[in-house]
Amino acid sequence: MKPKMLLRYLSFIALFAVASASLIQAFIPSARPYLSNVSLQKVFKFVKPKPKPHIPTVEELRAAAVKEAFSQTFEGYFSRCRGQDEFLPVTESCSNTRNAWGASAVDALSTALVMGIEPIVTEIIQFIPTVDFTHSEMEVNLFETTIRYLAGLIAGYDLLKGPFANMTTDAAAVESLLSQSKVLADSLKYSFDTPTGIPNNILNFTNQGTDGADTNGLATTGSLVLEWQRLSDITGDSTYGDLAQRAESYLINAQPPENIPFPGLLGTRLSIENGLFRDANGGWGGSTDSYYEYLIKMYIYDSERYVQYRDQWIVAADSTIKYLASHPITRPDLTFLSLYRNTTLVKASSHLTCFDGGSFLLGGQALARQDYIDFGLELVKGCHETYASTATHIGPEGFSWDEKQVPIEQQDFFKEHGFYINNPFYDLRPEVIESYYYAYRVTGDKMYQEWAWDAFVAINATCRVGKGFSSIFNVTVEDGGGPANGQESFIFAEVLKYSYLIQAPVSNGFLQCQW
Repeated sequence: MKPKMLLRYLSFIALFAVASASLIQAFIPSARPYLSNVSLQKVFKFVKPKPKPHIPTVEELRAAAVKEAFSQTFEGYFSRCRGQDEFLPVTESCSNTRNAWGASAVDALSTALVMGIEPIVTEIIQFIPTVDFTHSEMEVNLFETTIRYLAGLIAGYDLLKGPFANMTTDAAAVESLLSQSKVLADSLKYSFDTPTGIPNNILNFTNQGTDGADTNGLATTGSLVLEWQRLSDITGDSTYGDLAQRAESYLINAQPPENIPFPGLLGTRLSIENGLFRDANGGWGGSTDSYYEYLIKMYIYDSERYVQYRDQWIVAADSTIKYLASHPITRPDLTFLSLYRNTTLVKASSHLTCFDGGSFLLGGQALARQDYIDFGLELVKGCHETYASTATHIGPEGFSWDEKQVPIEQQDFFKEHGFYINNPFYDLRPEVIESYYYAYRVTGDKMYQEWAWDAFVAINATCRVGKGFSSIFNVTVEDGGGPANGQESFIFAEVLKYSYLIQAPVSNGFLQCQW
């Protein structure tokens, strides 16, 4: 074969396989002199192989589905209700329950950031400077305003100044998150002007007044310190943190002893006038829950300054395991946390309480305590049962396992599942999925990803209405009993955020952090 014909032949076969010079020289001797002086790249008409397309994992596809749900739901809200607090998806109308400052937009910011949705981030940070945080014609709830608005503004600022700085070039809009945080906190500060520094929770901005209550709650007093202290640390103005810390001191050093039924476990209401607890009722449910949540989070935030918070959480956690852990008589494999009235235990719980597993897992991880991790996983399992056993695969607002009070129509259900439902409503709450997230991050067990996906699919199937999600009346019937036309802002801040984060790949810059 002539050299010219040989080269054409070799060029042809190179379309199908890449041959090495050594192989050609070994098997086609007549080509050796030519190939020794001419590079293979020039001799062969190589076709550069195309990079293999990325095949998404199941988890990546799930994360993308949650992200799409978030995007559509946010646009449903923002396109119709910009500047108002919530979108009502059934009536396609707007509502204001959080001061009419755009609660859903502020609550959505951190989720839009971790999902990497730049257009939504831009919409929100351009909206926030337009809000007048000094004025509201509604009663202003200090607790709700802190955990939704102040937390949302500060989180957005921290993320945009840190791991997500590349999400915007609008430096002025980023700085407005901090300046608006200060405006808001300054507007709220007068709530702490009391004899003890324990704040009034219900405020009237119009006359700088309050509702005149003489008590505040454990959660509403004890769930301010993280946001207010962070604002002090960012701004260098100690005023904000000092106010919250002074109020918190009446919880850390709770009195009187007779209203502390178990070590570290406190009552629900305390006096604004003298700082003493008025009752010995409580648990990890609504009105008390986030006090315990914030104790361990303050220690994680700054382990040098907040050792006392850690110690209080440990005392409360140990008492919880010793005194409040409860196992249904028909399902001793499940663990729930009882409420208490003085030292009398009440076998009842709620969806709100199901954050408890996540709190124990977070504390166990931070403190290297396997016993807390193991107990947290038990609590997660119990709350999972409340989802897995209903017709909608969504958990109820309230449930009980008191074998002496089981309704006749739920006897069989109680025997099989270990609890009965006393409030079948679902208000788009996040706590169960939140605890799944912690369980997965601590253990790496994909079972929790499956549980979280099952929950998202169920919520999407039953609660998705038009351009949003709606609360439902009854988780025990397949259609959820119909939509209740409510869409709290935490659908953005928590439900969809945790549903995304538990599936998202760890290569996501945010997820390279421990949490």
